[in-house]
Amino acid sequence: MAEDLKKMYRTIVEDHFPPRMEITFADEKQRQTLFYERVSWDIGGKKKGLRYGENPGQEAALFRLVNGNLVLGNTQTIQSGQYLTSDIELLQSGKHPGKINITDADNALNILRYFTAKPTVVIVKHNNPCGVAQSDSLADAYNKAYMADRVAAFGGCIALNNSVDKTTAEGIYRQYAEVVVAPDYEEGVMDILAKKKNLRVIRIDNMHRLQNFVGQQYIDFKSLIDGGLVVQWSFVPQVRNKQGLKPAECEYQGKIYRVNRQPAEKEYDDLIFGWLVEAGVTSNSVLYVKDLVTVGIGTGEQDRVGVAEIARDKAYRKLADRYCYETWEVAYNDLKEPDKLQEIDQRVAGEKGGLIGAAMVSDAFFPFRDGVDVGIREGISSVVQPGGSTNDYQSIEACNEANVAMVFTGQRSFKH
Repeated sequence: MAEDLKKMYRTIVEDHFPPRMEITFADEKQRQTLFYERVSWDIGGKKKGLRYGENPGQEAALFRLVNGNLVLGNTQTIQSGQYLTSDIELLQSGKHPGKINITDADNALNILRYFTAKPTVVIVKHNNPCGVAQSDSLADAYNKAYMADRVAAFGGCIALNNSVDKTTAEGIYRQYAEVVVAPDYEEGVMDILAKKKNLRVIRIDNMHRLQNFVGQQYIDFKSLIDGGLVVQWSFVPQVRNKQGLKPAECEYQGKIYRVNRQPAEKEYDDLIFGWLVEAGVTSNSVLYVKDLVTVGIGTGEQDRVGVAEIARDKAYRKLADRYCYETWEVAYNDLKEPDKLQEIDQRVAGEKGGLIGAAMVSDAFFPFRDGVDVGIREGISSVVQPGGSTNDYQSIEACNEANVAMVFTGQRSFKH
């Protein structure tokens, strides 16, 4: 049985998708057709498409838009030929990519497009970021993103917005990853990464044009169980700098409530960074960010206070694992010495999981103050959220009681 299960993952599905696909939108006035072609790569002298879909046994194919344009109202989709993830260059594959590898890389770019000024690294696992960091060097950004959640990063997709240097490559080599995506790789880097035979190393030449994709929309298709489709325009965060953030304010029963404190410049940096990372996180979600590094990421929950608590708890656990690994090169869960565990636990508790002075980020409004209270009790100093709840006044009061700054975006950021 065990060998059968292992064989399942080695089985490559020969898909039956056609080489071309056309999707037409039509009304009584016009027909607009989008033309796609199937993507494949030369793997060992044979043309192959996706390895398989989300699970072995599921056929899948990748198509890229080669012609056509869709205009709906005053909005038009991204022009054909402006490729990113749909036209990747495989420098090394071992096992060629499957559907999850492609979608993880794509969501990493979805986040990276907002961060082009400084070296930034996004590590994605199962289509959610587990660590995102900016720094003055790519190697430091990678290390911070990795150590933000070292456990979840195992087998993930690492996306970097600068050419990979040897120092960064050595860091990547020491870990286990499925995919590395970057605009280029400096001389000697491939010699390092080639030691990981099954690591998919992907180059995307167009990554230097990521800034051009800021504010651009694409058509998002969601398939239903009966074969139906829900079609929507992709989400675009309207707030991308501090000027777009508004101090929290609302009216309740004839009284105006305003947040007392404006964010400091450093807090604004973390708030904007967190809000743009939020665009790539499955809802409901709450993030904590400090010094341009994600501290705790809570995803996909049904209630907001619950996901705030999950993100908090992850911050504690991940910091404990980080300190344990940095000090004794062993995972926290594998450490068997009670005195050392107690030492780590006391250190993490004293730092409140690294949340003191962090920014709290929510993709939708807090229906009650209990959500922001979760972060306030841990020492956060600022909050960003859409606003718009009937009970916004409660969150404003909670922040004023703790001298916490809070800003509204005026836009929800759900992702499903």
